[in-house]
Amino acid sequence: MALVLSVTVHKAQRMVALAIMLAHRLPATFAAMRRGDIDSAKATAIAEPTASLSDEHARQVDALMAERLEGKNPGQLRRAVARLVHRVDPDGAAARAQARRRERKVELLPGYDSMSTLVADLPAEAASAAYARVDRLARQLRGRDEPRTLDQLRADVLADLLLDSPGGGGAKAEIFVYVDAKTLAGADDQPAELAGYGPIPGWLARQIAHDPGSTWRRIVTDPLNGQPIDVGRQRYRPPAATDRFVRVRDRECRFPGCHRPAQLGDNDHHTPWDHHGHTDTDQLINYCRRHHRLKDKTGWRYDLDIETGVLTVTTPSGMRYHSTPDALADHTSIG
Repeated sequence: MALVLSVTVHKAQRMVALAIMLAHRLPATFAAMRRGDIDSAKATAIAEPTASLSDEHARQVDALMAERLEGKNPGQLRRAVARLVHRVDPDGAAARAQARRRERKVELLPGYDSMSTLVADLPAEAASAAYARVDRLARQLRGRDEPRTLDQLRADVLADLLLDSPGGGGAKAEIFVYVDAKTLAGADDQPAELAGYGPIPGWLARQIAHDPGSTWRRIVTDPLNGQPIDVGRQRYRPPAATDRFVRVRDRECRFPGCHRPAQLGDNDHHTPWDHHGHTDTDQLINYCRRHHRLKDKTGWRYDLDIETGVLTVTTPSGMRYHSTPDALADHTSIG
């Protein structure tokens, strides 16, 4: 097959594996592909995260995903499937997470033109916290007289931290983990959510929560749609509480297809402040810095439906893309 299609053996193996999974384990996904509702890239995004599941569990995920295909790019589909994989097979997901953590490593990949790439395969919570610290330190160094770009600053900060140079100061990193109260108490083992990453096993959420440096915050979700309706705010004045609520609610940049964690982004007034916009939670939305700036570029339009939370982005060419907020608590029955 590799010779016929002029592809690598690895590529041919992936194509065969996808065909087998679609034909025998994912009938709804296969039907959507035959109808032209999804292409091979989206089918692959659905199929690959289910590879480790039993046939029964794979079909459960397939049936649940059949109603969640519209308007999602491959990355969003892969994340949605990953959440369902954790829900239908929490024990298997926990075991796989433990096995993958034993494979953590750091590699040096020699490059060209006096550059090399340093790669670290880390537990998700450690990688998220490490990046958050590097990013925060880099942003603190930005200024009118600073010639380096943000990417260059991040690279220099990372090197300073690893080499114990003076530039690697001690900014505190912040990550958001969303976990059900029953799972936190050990009475259930449903997956939690690490902002900017996706689902993590319940045992890992408990491990992070019980770290001495962790701060717990109560979040009340709507029983019908799973969206946050209140965040514990005893320690904060109203402006800070509002800011925190929006970051907790949105979790990630709301631009379609972007998954940058909300704690690294900007809370923006949908209706600009100088156009009588209010600093209320339904008027605030989180964007990463790049998509925040894009909003003000000529030809771009962002429209937020206050009732549903759906964000519609219209490009200069007139194409429209939608971003629908994922529920923080998923009450869908998995049979």
